[in-house]
Amino acid sequence: MPFGIGIWELVILMVILLLVFGAKRLPEMGRSIGHGMREFKDAVTGKDEPEKTELTPPPAPVSAAPPAPQPAPESAAPPASQPAETEPVETERVSS
Repeated sequence: MPFGIGIWELVILMVILLLVFGAKRLPEMGRSIGHGMREFKDAVTGKDEPEKTELTPPPAPVSAAPPAPQPAPESAAPPASQPAETEPVETERVSS
């Protein structure tokens, strides 16, 4: 075996991993490591993932009638012909 690791050392290592991480977590870890290795390989070789095309909704049908006019937004300042609704009130400061 490479690196001087025998079959018994691998079995002991797998038993320790199973005891530490549990039977449910080991497959998840294997999948995530495999996914990371695949992404790294694709990044190094320059392969891109195939582009995913998104479905776009069809364009809205064109109607023959012109759109209804929008009401004009109210402006912040009142027209010049009407006086302002509230007048600023002058107050005196009283120092104590």
